[in-house]
Amino acid sequence: MMRKTLVSTVAIAAAAVAVPGHAQDSSLSGLDLNSLRSEIQQRYDAALALSTDPAIVSGDNSRYVWANEAKVQCGIALGYLKSSTRDEVSIGKCEMAARLMNRVPAPYTPPPPPVVAAPPPEICSQRLPGIVFFEFDSAAPPADANQTIEFVSRNAAACNWTAFDVIGHTDRSGSNAYNMGLSERRAEAVASLMASMGIARSAISTSAQGEEQPRVPTEDGVRNPQNRRVEIGVR
Repeated sequence: MMRKTLVSTVAIAAAAVAVPGHAQDSSLSGLDLNSLRSEIQQRYDAALALSTDPAIVSGDNSRYVWANEAKVQCGIALGYLKSSTRDEVSIGKCEMAARLMNRVPAPYTPPPPPVVAAPPPEICSQRLPGIVFFEFDSAAPPADANQTIEFVSRNAAACNWTAFDVIGHTDRSGSNAYNMGLSERRAEAVASLMASMGIARSAISTSAQGEEQPRVPTEDGVRNPQNRRVEIGVR
Protein backbone atom coordinates (compact mmCIF):
# COMPACT_ATOMS: atom_id res chain seq x y z
CA MET A 1 0.00 0.00 0.00
CA MET A 2 2.83 2.42 0.88
CA ARG A 3 4.60 1.71 -2.41
CA LYS A 4 1.42 2.38 -4.38
CA THR A 5 1.02 5.68 -2.55
CA LEU A 6 4.59 6.76 -3.28
CA VAL A 7 4.37 5.75 -6.93
CA SER A 8 1.11 7.68 -7.25
CA THR A 9 2.81 10.70 -5.72
CA VAL A 10 5.58 10.43 -8.31
CA ALA A 11 3.06 10.25 -11.13
CA ILE A 12 1.11 13.28 -9.90
CA ALA A 13 4.21 15.38 -9.30
CA ALA A 14 5.76 14.37 -12.60
CA ALA A 15 2.59 15.30 -14.43
CA ALA A 16 2.87 18.79 -12.98
CA VAL A 17 6.10 19.30 -14.89
CA ALA A 18 4.25 18.95 -18.17
CA VAL A 19 2.17 22.06 -17.44
CA PRO A 20 3.16 24.82 -19.92
CA GLY A 21 5.62 27.26 -18.42
CA HIS A 22 6.90 24.85 -15.79
CA ALA A 23 10.01 23.86 -17.73
CA GLN A 24 10.92 27.51 -18.24
CA ASP A 25 11.44 27.79 -14.48
CA SER A 26 14.09 25.05 -14.62
CA SER A 27 17.68 25.88 -13.69
CA LEU A 28 18.67 23.93 -16.83
CA SER A 29 16.63 26.02 -19.24
CA GLY A 30 19.37 28.50 -20.13
CA LEU A 31 22.16 25.99 -20.83
CA ASP A 32 23.56 25.21 -24.25
CA LEU A 33 23.19 21.64 -25.51
CA ASN A 34 26.64 20.45 -24.43
CA SER A 35 26.32 21.88 -20.92
CA LEU A 36 22.78 20.57 -20.68
CA ARG A 37 23.85 17.09 -21.77
CA SER A 38 26.56 17.10 -19.07
CA GLU A 39 24.12 18.21 -16.36
CA ILE A 40 21.50 15.64 -17.34
CA GLN A 41 24.16 12.91 -17.43
CA GLN A 42 25.27 13.82 -13.91
CA ARG A 43 21.69 13.55 -12.67
CA TYR A 44 21.23 10.24 -14.46
CA ASP A 45 24.43 8.80 -12.94
CA ALA A 46 23.44 9.99 -9.47
CA ALA A 47 19.98 8.45 -9.86
CA LEU A 48 21.47 5.16 -11.04
CA ALA A 49 23.80 5.01 -8.03
CA LEU A 50 21.06 5.92 -5.56
CA SER A 51 18.58 3.42 -6.98
CA THR A 52 21.02 0.59 -6.23
CA ASP A 53 22.07 1.83 -2.78
CA PRO A 54 21.17 -0.97 -0.30
CA ALA A 55 20.52 1.63 2.38
CA ILE A 56 17.47 2.99 0.57
CA VAL A 57 16.36 0.19 -1.77
CA SER A 58 12.78 -0.14 -0.60
CA GLY A 59 9.41 0.55 -2.16
CA ASP A 60 8.54 2.39 1.05
CA ASN A 61 11.45 4.84 0.71
CA SER A 62 10.53 7.98 -1.23
CA ARG A 63 14.16 8.62 -2.22
CA TYR A 64 14.31 5.21 -3.89
CA VAL A 65 11.10 5.88 -5.82
CA TRP A 66 12.27 9.31 -6.95
CA ALA A 67 15.70 7.93 -7.95
CA ASN A 68 14.00 5.46 -10.27
CA GLU A 69 11.83 8.23 -11.69
CA ALA A 70 14.90 10.42 -12.24
CA LYS A 71 16.70 7.56 -13.95
CA VAL A 72 13.81 7.11 -16.39
CA GLN A 73 13.21 10.80 -17.12
CA CYS A 74 16.88 11.75 -17.36
CA GLY A 75 17.42 8.78 -19.66
CA ILE A 76 14.63 10.02 -21.93
CA ALA A 77 16.10 13.52 -21.95
CA LEU A 78 19.55 12.13 -22.83
CA GLY A 79 18.03 10.18 -25.71
CA TYR A 80 16.62 13.37 -27.17
CA LEU A 81 19.88 15.24 -26.59
CA LYS A 82 21.83 12.65 -28.58
CA SER A 83 19.94 13.90 -31.61
CA SER A 84 20.46 17.51 -30.48
CA THR A 85 16.80 17.78 -29.52
CA ARG A 86 15.87 19.64 -26.38
CA ASP A 87 12.76 17.99 -24.88
CA GLU A 88 11.63 20.39 -22.17
CA VAL A 89 9.12 17.96 -20.65
CA SER A 90 11.61 15.17 -19.92
CA ILE A 91 14.24 17.73 -18.87
CA GLY A 92 11.84 19.27 -16.38
CA LYS A 93 10.80 15.87 -15.03
CA CYS A 94 14.44 14.80 -14.78
CA GLU A 95 15.37 17.86 -12.77
CA MET A 96 12.37 17.61 -10.47
CA ALA A 97 12.90 13.91 -9.71
CA ALA A 98 16.64 14.43 -9.18
CA ARG A 99 15.93 17.21 -6.72
CA LEU A 100 13.39 15.13 -4.80
CA MET A 101 15.57 12.02 -4.68
CA ASN A 102 18.17 14.02 -2.75
CA ARG A 103 15.70 15.30 -0.21
CA VAL A 104 16.32 13.31 2.97
CA PRO A 105 13.09 12.68 4.91
CA ALA A 106 12.93 14.10 8.39
CA PRO A 107 13.79 11.47 11.01
CA TYR A 108 10.83 9.79 12.63
CA THR A 109 10.09 11.12 16.07
CA PRO A 110 7.92 8.77 18.11
CA PRO A 111 5.06 10.37 19.98
CA PRO A 112 5.64 10.95 23.68
CA PRO A 113 4.35 8.21 25.96
CA PRO A 114 0.90 8.83 27.35
CA VAL A 115 0.80 10.62 30.66
CA VAL A 116 -0.49 8.30 33.35
CA ALA A 117 -2.45 10.25 35.89
CA ALA A 118 -1.48 9.65 39.50
CA PRO A 119 -4.19 7.93 41.52
CA PRO A 120 -6.14 10.14 43.92
CA PRO A 121 -4.64 10.35 47.44
CA GLU A 122 -7.62 8.52 48.93
CA ILE A 123 -6.70 5.43 46.93
CA CYS A 124 -3.10 5.31 48.10
CA SER A 125 -4.10 5.88 51.71
CA GLN A 126 -6.05 2.63 51.80
CA ARG A 127 -4.46 -0.18 53.74
CA LEU A 128 -7.06 -2.70 52.57
CA PRO A 129 -7.63 -1.87 48.90
CA GLY A 130 -9.18 -5.17 47.89
CA ILE A 131 -11.69 -7.72 49.18
CA VAL A 132 -12.73 -10.79 47.20
CA PHE A 133 -15.95 -12.53 48.28
CA PHE A 134 -16.55 -16.25 47.69
CA GLU A 135 -19.45 -18.58 47.11
CA PHE A 136 -20.38 -20.96 49.91
CA ASP A 137 -17.81 -23.73 50.44
CA SER A 138 -15.78 -22.58 47.41
CA ALA A 139 -12.14 -21.60 47.02
CA ALA A 140 -12.54 -20.52 43.38
CA PRO A 141 -12.31 -16.73 42.95
CA PRO A 142 -15.51 -15.38 41.36
CA ALA A 143 -15.51 -13.51 38.06
CA ASP A 144 -15.47 -10.07 39.68
CA ALA A 145 -12.23 -10.93 41.50
CA ASN A 146 -10.33 -9.92 38.36
CA GLN A 147 -11.63 -6.37 38.63
CA THR A 148 -10.62 -6.12 42.29
CA ILE A 149 -7.12 -7.45 41.70
CA GLU A 150 -6.64 -5.34 38.56
CA PHE A 151 -7.37 -2.27 40.69
CA VAL A 152 -4.67 -3.29 43.17
CA SER A 153 -2.17 -4.12 40.43
CA ARG A 154 -2.80 -0.91 38.49
CA ASN A 155 -2.19 1.34 41.49
CA ALA A 156 0.60 -0.62 43.18
CA ALA A 157 3.56 1.28 41.70
CA ALA A 158 2.05 4.76 41.98
CA CYS A 159 0.96 4.14 45.57
CA ASN A 160 4.26 2.49 46.49
CA TRP A 161 2.56 -0.70 47.59
CA THR A 162 5.49 -3.09 47.77
CA ALA A 163 4.15 -5.89 49.97
CA PHE A 164 0.75 -7.57 50.09
CA ASP A 165 -0.92 -9.49 52.91
CA VAL A 166 -3.54 -11.86 51.55
CA ILE A 167 -5.75 -13.19 54.34
CA GLY A 168 -8.40 -15.86 53.86
CA HIS A 169 -11.64 -16.05 55.88
CA THR A 170 -14.79 -18.18 56.05
CA ASP A 171 -18.22 -17.85 57.57
CA ARG A 172 -19.14 -19.84 60.67
CA SER A 173 -20.74 -22.76 58.87
CA GLY A 174 -18.65 -25.92 59.24
CA SER A 175 -15.98 -27.07 61.66
CA ASN A 176 -13.08 -24.89 62.73
CA ALA A 177 -10.55 -27.26 61.18
CA TYR A 178 -12.38 -27.41 57.84
CA ASN A 179 -12.81 -23.65 57.70
CA MET A 180 -9.14 -23.07 58.43
CA GLY A 181 -8.18 -25.19 55.42
CA LEU A 182 -10.82 -23.53 53.23
CA SER A 183 -9.64 -20.04 54.14
CA GLU A 184 -6.06 -21.05 53.34
CA ARG A 185 -7.09 -22.33 49.90
CA ARG A 186 -8.95 -19.10 49.24
CA ALA A 187 -5.91 -17.00 50.14
CA GLU A 188 -3.66 -19.08 47.88
CA ALA A 189 -6.12 -18.81 44.99
CA VAL A 190 -6.19 -15.02 45.24
CA ALA A 191 -2.40 -14.84 45.55
CA SER A 192 -2.03 -16.90 42.37
CA LEU A 193 -4.45 -14.63 40.56
CA MET A 194 -2.53 -11.57 41.72
CA ALA A 195 0.73 -13.06 40.43
CA SER A 196 -0.89 -13.78 37.06
CA MET A 197 -1.83 -10.09 36.82
CA GLY A 198 1.68 -8.76 37.31
CA ILE A 199 2.25 -8.64 41.07
CA ALA A 200 5.45 -10.43 42.07
CA ARG A 201 4.67 -13.60 44.00
CA SER A 202 7.59 -12.86 46.30
CA ALA A 203 5.80 -9.67 47.41
CA ILE A 204 2.70 -11.60 48.50
CA SER A 205 2.30 -13.31 51.86
CA THR A 206 -0.73 -15.46 52.64
CA SER A 207 -2.38 -16.44 55.88
CA ALA A 208 -5.62 -18.08 56.98
CA GLN A 209 -8.00 -17.03 59.74
CA GLY A 210 -10.75 -19.55 59.20
CA GLU A 211 -13.92 -18.37 60.93
CA GLU A 212 -12.10 -16.53 63.71
CA GLN A 213 -12.44 -12.97 62.36
CA PRO A 214 -15.91 -12.58 60.84
CA ARG A 215 -16.69 -9.35 59.05
CA VAL A 216 -20.24 -9.66 60.28
CA PRO A 217 -20.57 -11.31 63.72
CA THR A 218 -22.95 -14.29 63.64
CA GLU A 219 -23.84 -17.33 65.67
CA ASP A 220 -21.90 -20.52 65.02
CA GLY A 221 -23.17 -22.43 61.98
CA VAL A 222 -24.59 -19.36 60.20
CA ARG A 223 -23.77 -18.88 56.52
CA ASN A 224 -22.95 -15.26 55.76
CA PRO A 225 -21.62 -14.12 52.34
CA GLN A 226 -19.77 -11.13 53.84
CA ASN A 227 -17.63 -13.45 55.93
CA ARG A 228 -16.60 -15.71 53.03
CA ARG A 229 -13.78 -13.50 51.79
CA VAL A 230 -10.12 -12.82 51.15
CA GLU A 231 -8.75 -9.46 52.22
CA ILE A 232 -5.82 -7.90 50.37
CA GLY A 233 -3.80 -5.65 52.64
CA VAL A 234 -0.85 -3.53 51.54
CA ARG A 235 2.34 -2.28 53.15
